[in-house]
Amino acid sequence: MDRDLKELAAAHGVATSYRRTRREVVDVDEDVVISVLGLLDVDATTPESRAAALALARERAASGALPGTIAHRVDAIRPLPGPGVLFDPTGRSIDVTELPPDLEPGYHRLELVDGSESLVVVAPEALPDPPRSWGWMIQLYALASAGSWGIGDLGDLAEFVAWTGREHGAEAVLLNPLHAMTPVPPVQPSPYTPSSRRFATPLALRVTDLDLYRTADEAVRAQVDALRPDTVGDRIDHDRVWAAKRSACELLWNSAGRPEPTGAGDDLWQFAIFCALAERYGGRWSLWPEGLRHPAAPAVDDARKELASRVAFHAWLQAHVQEQLAAVRGTAQEVGVRVVHDLAVGTDPEGADAWALQDVLAMGVHVGAPPDAFSQQGQDWGLPPWSPNRLDATGYAAYRDLLRAQLRQADGLRIDHVSGLWRLWWVPPGESPDRGTYVHYDADVMLAILTLEAWTAGALVIGEDLGTVEPEVTEALAERNILGSSVLWFTRDRDAPGDPLLPPEQWPEKSVATISTHDLPTAAGFLHGEHVRVRAELGLLDDPEGERAKAELDRLELVELLRAEGLISGHDPGDDQLVTAMHALLARARSRMVLISPYDALGEERQPNLPGTVDQYPNWSLPLPESLEEMRDDPRIRVVVDEVRIARPRRTS
Repeated sequence: MDRDLKELAAAHGVATSYRRTRREVVDVDEDVVISVLGLLDVDATTPESRAAALALARERAASGALPGTIAHRVDAIRPLPGPGVLFDPTGRSIDVTELPPDLEPGYHRLELVDGSESLVVVAPEALPDPPRSWGWMIQLYALASAGSWGIGDLGDLAEFVAWTGREHGAEAVLLNPLHAMTPVPPVQPSPYTPSSRRFATPLALRVTDLDLYRTADEAVRAQVDALRPDTVGDRIDHDRVWAAKRSACELLWNSAGRPEPTGAGDDLWQFAIFCALAERYGGRWSLWPEGLRHPAAPAVDDARKELASRVAFHAWLQAHVQEQLAAVRGTAQEVGVRVVHDLAVGTDPEGADAWALQDVLAMGVHVGAPPDAFSQQGQDWGLPPWSPNRLDATGYAAYRDLLRAQLRQADGLRIDHVSGLWRLWWVPPGESPDRGTYVHYDADVMLAILTLEAWTAGALVIGEDLGTVEPEVTEALAERNILGSSVLWFTRDRDAPGDPLLPPEQWPEKSVATISTHDLPTAAGFLHGEHVRVRAELGLLDDPEGERAKAELDRLELVELLRAEGLISGHDPGDDQLVTAMHALLARARSRMVLISPYDALGEERQPNLPGTVDQYPNWSLPLPESLEEMRDDPRIRVVVDEVRIARPRRTS
């Protein structure tokens, strides 16, 4: 690759090489770099266009011109390329030649004398230091009870939070993403491929908690009750559950005179329009009539009038989902539990957010991961990324709005694949995932907005920083009191021969400690090698025998660590003893927060999701092996909770 193309790519944040897990340097194909530059509106296809683009990039760099959005911390001083006027969030102005360290956190507007303008994101130095605490991480859809309709719902969540807060002294509950799906079958079961991250899934709604159900006459309630789906087998049928809940809500809504939500904003109405259009034309908006493929198109206004009833229904439905989310948070605050939501890395390219925000997304591009030992061909997650130049030009408004929407009902936020604030692996249209490259974002701005919005909301932040993560990511998170992720299987001494497991007192302090994640084997699954058995049966392993041998060595290593910590005795400890000891080990972690999972406590061998599969494995469709009522009386829950809360007693102030 010639020097000019490398310089041009660097100027626009496009990687021409990267490092794999073991730090080997991999060069990116030249045509991939040219393709990705084109997706950023930079023409590098010919020597002439490349020279012109490079000249512009050099001219901008030499001028010292500021981007459209810049980050600033309250403890810093930032020189400016010239004098200007800074307007604070209230509109008051001061003359500046530099950004001073005593600015109030918020969004300021900078006007330089040369006529250029920038949005200045003034962020606090750091979030409050997270206290030492413990809690649960749950897949809400899996948490069934006598009151739910074939899937865990917000009523179940309220009951779980009240129970664990009062009886266990738990201080946090981390949820899987509760993002909205497109309301037509087939319903996407993965919470990490949502239709919208700005709204919540009506699958989580508890129909019988709606005011309209309580006030409906007996005949209507009987019709609603008759729609309740029975649980069949050991799989959650998302389509069946949605059909039942939609019909029940329509009955209640129609019986009450089709009310509209009060105080609904433009974004909610836009989402409701998408839902109504999806019902009429199908779940893939790229196949809708051409005049409906952009929310600003005149035909969309005409369709809104024609579909007014369905638009109103979906707006009403979403308003009640938000109402129940707020009720859960209120219950949690009463018992001292933080409700922490999970933010997926992206959305379905055919979903509501991709339709509404297509002007700031790189449509046609898919986010993924480069080839590594886990996936030799790389990974394609099928999600469109933010376009960094369009984010900058719009003051990151869509990103800000997304964070606010999530934090509106949360005491904390987990950022899936937090490295994506720095860089994302872009797979250009029509390419395989190994034919991609990293595109870098302005991490200072992305982090400043995240820190500012969380600080304003009084929320903690957790960054999922597993896998190949550059050191600056971990350092920047810790500096801002954003907790990283420490998983028992992966928390190892990388500087020692053989990468041995680290004892808990050496785990990173500013992290959330867990035994596993939704993409990894459960405690019982790990002990029995279930993660190897399933992948071998599905033909996903090149060397099944080698993987089985490695899994057994990993198990023996864990047992030896538990023995060294004095947590097990005897030569052949049983599964229950090992699982209890694993939780005792976790509780000793230096990490600020420890989260435990019902899957582990109940001895479930199957993991919620098996990466690399779609239909071969029941991803995101496995209920917990016990109902909420049964969990209350299960001694395994009490034993595990006792191990954790003894080591991590609840704060008294």
